[in-house]
Amino acid sequence: MTMSIIEQIEKQAENERAYNIIQDEKGVPIKMWTKGVPVDEKSKDQLLRTAQMPFIYKWMAVMPDVHFGLGATIGSVIPTKGAIIPAAVGVDIGCGMMATRTSLTASDLPDNLHGLRTELERLIPHGMTKTRGGGRDRGSWENPAERVDAVWAELAADFDFICAKHPRLKNTNNRKHLGTLGTGNHFVEICLDEHQQVWIMLHSGSRGVGNAIGTYFIDLARKDMQKHFINLPDKDLAYLLEGTEHFDDYWFAVGWAQRFAMKNRELMMEAAIKALGIIVPKPFNAKLEAVNCHHNYVDKEEHFGQEVMVTRKGAVRARLGEYGIIPGSMGAKSFIVRGKGNQESFCSCSHGAGRVLSRTAAKKLFTVEDQIAQTEGVECRKDAAVIDEIPSAYKPIEDVMKAQSDLVEVVYTLRQVVCVKG
Repeated sequence: MTMSIIEQIEKQAENERAYNIIQDEKGVPIKMWTKGVPVDEKSKDQLLRTAQMPFIYKWMAVMPDVHFGLGATIGSVIPTKGAIIPAAVGVDIGCGMMATRTSLTASDLPDNLHGLRTELERLIPHGMTKTRGGGRDRGSWENPAERVDAVWAELAADFDFICAKHPRLKNTNNRKHLGTLGTGNHFVEICLDEHQQVWIMLHSGSRGVGNAIGTYFIDLARKDMQKHFINLPDKDLAYLLEGTEHFDDYWFAVGWAQRFAMKNRELMMEAAIKALGIIVPKPFNAKLEAVNCHHNYVDKEEHFGQEVMVTRKGAVRARLGEYGIIPGSMGAKSFIVRGKGNQESFCSCSHGAGRVLSRTAAKKLFTVEDQIAQTEGVECRKDAAVIDEIPSAYKPIEDVMKAQSDLVEVVYTLRQVVCVKG
């Protein structure tokens, strides 16, 4: 059947755009920077449900690393006015990346990098031990160092203020998780850029206390919906209305958790620099360039002349000239990028490669031998417990970067040589 003139014009416009658009009759448009990368139907359905919320501002933006997530689709940018969805921010509040360029080069590193990985693992608590009878979780501090306690002192008063109104948050992993890595896809890496310069890069968030804050307020939002008989397309879309007590308390708590996450990464970076200094006796500068950015968070920003709340669930802010970090998987490239300030995306970009396989599916499909082959040349764990992080569980990072070429420009391309996983 021959296309009409209008259909031909619409098709041409679609081809010229950097993004695709999906929409149903119930919701706002969803602009998706996903050309050349796979998007599963489950994620599309989840996005379309979120787009039905009446307080979404203009449209939603979706990054090329998009995949189905708990609470909200990972890789989504959700601008709102008058309300906020705690489950869209999620429970890993303030999760993000930090990277710093050093004056060292590849030739300064030892031939065998196992000692460097061991030193990083020694100085940065990582992983998790399920304990009974009061035993210490190996992913937390037994006795936090003076430096950790000094940073906690900056956060303690506001945390006490939160707990005075919400006592259930008091008995959480907070001070003893500050400066620790966690599990899953959180990591500490030593990388080399295209000039053979040594970088330290790490990924973590607000740890146990952020999880507790997120879980607690998600539950409060759901109870508010039940109290006011509000029907939702999905229970995870339970929201808090601006001006209410729960909204104000959540806004304060989520901001605090985001500060905790930022400080958490800074402390780990200090420890990683120390580890590098122990293994490489040569004096070096570790502060040539540094980036510290969230990719699971909410903030107030101005877009199209209006102040709006922007929730980025697995997305990085990319205002004009603003630096960000887009990591690949354990065996792939990572990128230090500079934002192009694309208003259509609410000045955002992806936060990584994005999964194509769930953790369970990856463990069923791949073997330890596959993990060894796909992480060749990287000093890292290669055992069965980390198969869920195998590179093949993620989208090709090159395709992801190509799909968002109008959102960011690449400043440095990194490849990891050491990777510490929880």
